[in-house]
Amino acid sequence: MREEKLKIVRGAVFLLVALFFGAVILGGCTGDSGRSDRAETYKGEPAKYVFLFIGDGMGMPQINAAEIFLGATAKKEYPHLEKLGFTQFPSQGMMTTYAADSFITDSASAITAMAAGHKTNDGVINMDPGKKVKYKSVAEMARDKGMKVGIVSSVSIDHATPAGFYAHQPSRNNYYAIAQELVASNFDFFGGGGFKQPQGSDGKQQDVLALARSKGYKVINKAEEIKALKPGDGKVIAINPVLDKEKALTYAINALRGQDPGLSLAEYTAKAIEMLDNPKGFFLMVEGGKIDWACHANDAATAIHDTLDFDRAVAEAVEFSKKHPKETLIVVTGDHECGGMTLGFAGTKYETYFDLLAHQKISYDEFDLLVERYRREHTAENAKIEDWLPALKENFGLEGLSGKDREELVNKAKAGDREAASRLRLVLAPEEVEDLKKALALSMLEKKERPQDARTYLLYGGYEPLTVTVTHILNQKVGIGWTSYSHTGVPIPVYAVGAGAEMFSGYYDNTDLYKKMCLALGFDPARENVLAFLPGKAKMLAA
Repeated sequence: MREEKLKIVRGAVFLLVALFFGAVILGGCTGDSGRSDRAETYKGEPAKYVFLFIGDGMGMPQINAAEIFLGATAKKEYPHLEKLGFTQFPSQGMMTTYAADSFITDSASAITAMAAGHKTNDGVINMDPGKKVKYKSVAEMARDKGMKVGIVSSVSIDHATPAGFYAHQPSRNNYYAIAQELVASNFDFFGGGGFKQPQGSDGKQQDVLALARSKGYKVINKAEEIKALKPGDGKVIAINPVLDKEKALTYAINALRGQDPGLSLAEYTAKAIEMLDNPKGFFLMVEGGKIDWACHANDAATAIHDTLDFDRAVAEAVEFSKKHPKETLIVVTGDHECGGMTLGFAGTKYETYFDLLAHQKISYDEFDLLVERYRREHTAENAKIEDWLPALKENFGLEGLSGKDREELVNKAKAGDREAASRLRLVLAPEEVEDLKKALALSMLEKKERPQDARTYLLYGGYEPLTVTVTHILNQKVGIGWTSYSHTGVPIPVYAVGAGAEMFSGYYDNTDLYKKMCLALGFDPARENVLAFLPGKAKMLAA
């Protein structure tokens, strides 16, 4: 009798604990602490095929810049812009992005809100701010309902945004632990970037690729093998054969110089669709992760080309949806804006010249390699900006002209020569040449020897001084300004088409994006998310 009473007491205690943590979780499902008052409903048929495209760092300025660039290079009457494919989707909204501890989110807290419906602190992935409760993502819910799941990213596959769909970590920098969770996720397709720490931070852990193979994954990194994949090949981790030092795909702009990209984001998206297509449906997240990186470096042309590359990936989903128009949902958004990009600069007043960006043929990180080589071959004493003028013209269209040559160009422009006028805008002014000289002097120093004061940070943001000065000069000539080398807190646009797309119109929080996706999939966003991993070994499962 006494044992039965003890069982009842234990059960009551466990129920109280479960209810407490359930309240914590459900608070997150409504935008954290009940701050969202949008009681969303969806009465249509659940979407069978769901695509979520995330342009990391992609806000309205990045999207608009890409559209203006297309219009400016289309040889049509100016001003003119050409819309991207996804900006023509019928349902459009805006979402706020703040984290639990800051109005300016990072990718980890942003993806926790978007993928699992909870506010958390910057740097935390799918856990509460106290780092004790773990949240279940919409992708994990889809998997548990029998749908196939795919994750594609142009950055490393263990980076914050892709990790937000399968990992639960107190720090986004726990790369090896994140990779272990990737293997344990049992998702069907991973594609794009590689792993940052495949053998742990100390290089002594079991290779995560070997671990993946032991769990039934086919791991490949050759272009021909990836392209030859068929649905019958089972679970796959397809790593791009061409990666940068961060284990990410190379920037799209570098293809203009003939650089082999391996597979593009669009090719990965098409292959993921082929591998995931099945009668029970699928959930596919595709991230254009390097839009963010280019904006951190204040490199507008590189960000634009990666945005266009991202749009081509979305087009693959649109093509698929034509076969299943009533069963497919496509959502396109960003997680935050990066760089404080502005379309308008004081130096050009009301004018913009986006066609000038077509002269840039190299990404900032590839130009960094030229700077590194120059630093090895020269000393601070014999380095001179004149050595760089051919490279500046070849890669950015920027010219250093003598007084006579400049005067000749001015006269042609005044006479109505459009080509001369365009070329004149790219001529380096004396003060710009001085800025380049100062930047080169700093680039000739090792990083540890460079000034660490606030003024130096404002000028170069910790990037290669010469490189960032070049992109700043070109961007300013175009009419683009930057306010930061980090993220900003502005709202982010959301575009949707297909089953349940109407829910994504309006102005809401990023935690609501999770709820809307759940409803479109036929999940209960409050009930399904109550897979909380409580402290210790106890678990509370959704009823």
